[in-house]
Amino acid sequence: MAAKDYYDVLGVGRNATEDEIKDAYRKLVRQYHPDTNKDNPDAEKKMAEINEAYTVLSNKEKRAKYDQFGQVPPEGAGFPGGGYGVNFTDDLGSFADIFDTMFGGGGRSQRPRGQVVYEGADIRTDISITLQEAFSGKTILIDLQRFDKCPECEGTGAAKGTKPETCPDCKGSGQVKRTQQTFLGTFQTVGTCPKCGGSGKVISSPCPKCKGETLIKATHKIEVKIPAGVEDGMRVRLAGQGDSGKNGGRPGDLYVMVHVKSDKIFTREGANIYSQVTISMYEAALGAEITIYTIDGKEKITIKPGTQPGDTMTLRGKGMPYLNSSRRGDHIINFKVTVPKKLSQKEKSLLKQIMGIKEE
Repeated sequence: MAAKDYYDVLGVGRNATEDEIKDAYRKLVRQYHPDTNKDNPDAEKKMAEINEAYTVLSNKEKRAKYDQFGQVPPEGAGFPGGGYGVNFTDDLGSFADIFDTMFGGGGRSQRPRGQVVYEGADIRTDISITLQEAFSGKTILIDLQRFDKCPECEGTGAAKGTKPETCPDCKGSGQVKRTQQTFLGTFQTVGTCPKCGGSGKVISSPCPKCKGETLIKATHKIEVKIPAGVEDGMRVRLAGQGDSGKNGGRPGDLYVMVHVKSDKIFTREGANIYSQVTISMYEAALGAEITIYTIDGKEKITIKPGTQPGDTMTLRGKGMPYLNSSRRGDHIINFKVTVPKKLSQKEKSLLKQIMGIKEE
């Protein structure tokens, strides 16, 4: 589920209200619940995905974390392990009600339809930062191109001195009715008016700047705050910083994808960082105090006598910060012991003496 978009799973926009999310969830439950899809082997899996998405998007705190970073921390996420974690009778009514709704038997009334509004498109941009910047956090100023409401016509699409007129086909409703004859009887459907595109208005004199499109492309300086502890591949959401909407639609969002560059000294796994420190065989055998690089800067550590190649030392709380937390991971040091390829006569003599002592 981590790679899926919860909004796509429920079929709602990113600015969907709580009621819209709940309505979409109810509709999908009616469609995919295993009790009504006994011949569909994928229904149970689909229902699990739907329920997982609803669990996150119906919870304000989890939804906020998902919107900002594209994932929800596992601690207390509360995804149900089995079944669907929902009382279908209490939340949706009986299945008799569901079938009544599906086949027009006096079920719940549909929400009245109005003019079509178009939400602005979301925008994605990518930035690269160093591991040190990911450690401390950073504010970055980016140049962003997006579609804004045309300043010439103030988003109406009509030339100065004129204004959009009521569509003659739909009479300003933005929708037209169609009647269809089927073996079940006569059905009346409502669709978007093809003449005005659902706006309810037509433009006889288009704005020369936007050509009647109501939007123009503009460049903006946008400040993006990258939080300390951000990981490679995470995203930062800036609500309302995407393309402008049409016909009163909400603007889209800006998603900044963060890429953390590889570091020459450290590697990273979650909040822990790793480094390799090379010591001489003398330091390994006798122990020593040496200076190493940490993510905070230089620091002295003490090597224990008898340190072997591949031994590790853990510096607690010296790793990367956890996202939105004062806690930090650890810094794990892996020791590499070097053996000199060339020895002086004195060094050879001393080593032979040591070997002789060991043999005794």
